[in-house]
Amino acid sequence: MIAYRAESSLVSLLREHLARSDDARTLARQIFETEADLLPDLNAKTLTVRIHHLTQSAHDEVLGKLCSALNETQTVFPGTDLTLSFKIGSS
Repeated sequence: MIAYRAESSLVSLLREHLARSDDARTLARQIFETEADLLPDLNAKTLTVRIHHLTQSAHDEVLGKLCSALNETQTVFPGTDLTLSFKIGSS
């Protein structure tokens, strides 16, 4: 139930930036299935989650807005002192 509520919150964030709000769950699924790199920086005390580009540039734009919203929360990765930082890119 917790996972469903977290997904629903993420979908509501995505809906704000989509022309067709019913595409939000499909986009969330694509984000979950996309590869990402985890890049810890112990000196800067950050853990960067670099999400690989999506299939459409319009989806990348929405993902970029989601990353910005998540970065504003200044969330610390549990069990560490590393602040999560989300961005789009490829290795």
